[in-house]
Amino acid sequence: MWSFRNKRLLEPVDISVANLMAALGRYQGRQELYHHQAPQMLDALHRTAIIESTEASNRIEGIIVPPQRLQALMIQSTPQTRSESEIAGYRDVLSHIHTGQLGLPLTPDGIRALHADLYAYLPGEGGRWKERDNVIRQRLPDGRDVLRFVPLPADETPAAMAELCEQLVAVWGSEAVDRLLVINAFVLDFLCIHPFSDGNGRVARLLTLQLLYAAGYEVGRYISLEHIIEQSKETYYEALWRSSQRWDTGQHDLTPWHQYSLSVLIYTYREFEARVGELASAPGAKRAAVLHAWEIFKPGQTFSIAELEHICPTVSRATVRRVLNELRERGAVECLGTGRAAQWRKC
Repeated sequence: MWSFRNKRLLEPVDISVANLMAALGRYQGRQELYHHQAPQMLDALHRTAIIESTEASNRIEGIIVPPQRLQALMIQSTPQTRSESEIAGYRDVLSHIHTGQLGLPLTPDGIRALHADLYAYLPGEGGRWKERDNVIRQRLPDGRDVLRFVPLPADETPAAMAELCEQLVAVWGSEAVDRLLVINAFVLDFLCIHPFSDGNGRVARLLTLQLLYAAGYEVGRYISLEHIIEQSKETYYEALWRSSQRWDTGQHDLTPWHQYSLSVLIYTYREFEARVGELASAPGAKRAAVLHAWEIFKPGQTFSIAELEHICPTVSRATVRRVLNELRERGAVECLGTGRAAQWRKC
């Protein structure tokens, strides 16, 4: 597709984009640490993120329900209105992505199926490419309605989506281009094609999560990317507009879209680490982290205090020892020696 043609993605990126990618590499390298260190905290963040993502992604498109109905829908209440039906559809697709039911490769049929699931509570409205040409409009803060972009014509959409998916598979598998750049390019081309009559923005955000997870960037499970996009909605539209100029001729500039998308991801990681830090400092959090680390071991398996410290790097040795002594008093572990190198066995 247009961002993938003529080896566009092999061109050197702006230094600002390179710096953002380097920072994201460091954040990604730390995320596995939190999976071992703070599993209970991640569960709490995950539950909040699902609600925030569902609400924010729909609210960007003007789909709003009262808070009490949103809470009911998130626990599988039956939708009662059109807005509730669209929110319930987003909830279900998001759950499928989070649980790994939707992965790679992306195909035209798979994307149409995702769109159909988005409209599952509105039978007959989802799963079909647009049949009429559409345009992207935006309402400005002063109330003016302006034309932002003219997407690909309807009759060119099926072939364009087939090419876009084929290009994604080819570039993703080659590893010649950083996958963050590939994801950004794919989402930009998808938005410029605008393949559906409605729901393109929500599908784009769902596909972004799906691709980020496939690339190993898991922060969207715990902090809502959609909420951050909503908070920066004006910047989002500006970056999309700037990078879509001359897209139809393949002369568009990907840099603004890269800058925005990568900055959102960095902000999400910063928010993630800040929230984990807040939860980790709560009373009992470090004790809970050691207990979870102990649960990793099987009955009869031996381990050392050093192993627990590696799994819980922010917990002091004194706290680790205190928790182990509590477990020993309960008969849950036994100490097999003395000193720093002593082995412990799970009973």
